[in-house]
Amino acid sequence: MTPDILCIGSILWDIIGRSPASMRLGSDVPGRITRLPGGVAMNISMTLARFGMRPALLSAIGRDPEGDELVAACARMGLLTDHVYRSEDLPTDRYMAIEGANGLIAAIADAHSLEAAGDKILRPLTNGALGRAEAPWRGLIALDGNLTEQLLGEIAASPLFAAADLRVAPASPGKAERLLPLLKHPKASLYVNLEEANLLTRGQSLTAAAAAEALLARGAARVLVTDGGRPCAEGTAGLGVIVDRPPPVMVARVTGAGDTFMAAHIVAERAGADRPTALARALAAAATYVSGDIGT
Repeated sequence: MTPDILCIGSILWDIIGRSPASMRLGSDVPGRITRLPGGVAMNISMTLARFGMRPALLSAIGRDPEGDELVAACARMGLLTDHVYRSEDLPTDRYMAIEGANGLIAAIADAHSLEAAGDKILRPLTNGALGRAEAPWRGLIALDGNLTEQLLGEIAASPLFAAADLRVAPASPGKAERLLPLLKHPKASLYVNLEEANLLTRGQSLTAAAAAEALLARGAARVLVTDGGRPCAEGTAGLGVIVDRPPPVMVARVTGAGDTFMAAHIVAERAGADRPTALARALAAAATYVSGDIGT
């Protein structure tokens, strides 16, 4: 089956503890702990599949029981795992987060197996399964910043990605600067939050619109900058910056919201939506997600 889009990056188990209470350092409160398929590439692909697209995953998953469970979960959701690198000696990655009524309290991403696998996850783009150097993949690619800085740098210069429509997201603010090699890629759209945008520009923009302007000034072809419940901006080189505000909702969860925004924006554009409409649809989908009305 030919995929509609390739999702390259982290596919792992999300272990999320959520409490309705506001929390601070040292808080010990009742709540719920869940384990769900997660990771940036996974969250994006799940939303894409929910909107009717056929995503193929390029990632590293261990040949351990957790990995077998994860692959089975992907299959149930209609995600193509034929091209995933399955390692005999690397465990399946995990992510752990604590969320309270006041948002994300803390998180740790253990994506060491993905980093250790390196360019092995890209073999289908070189061996003819999905492309090769002389006939590279020409469709959509969602790429996340859990890859190493070295590998992201290689991707930025690689002919294997030269014809693709690249949609790029950092895994977290702590990994945002890994995307610097892709900042000036002529076919890349960067999806970042305000903190990540400021890290990439080494600036102190106070709004999403100002951060989008700063990223365009640094050579970005297109950027989308979110800022929680505050106005979001989309900037395209030569066309300027547009702004929209997310619908107001009660926030039930935050992990995966940015990935849902990105996936919904991709789906809207693929359906032919113009810039304002695509932005509005992405914000609506993210708002629905954080309100808890749509499950992962």
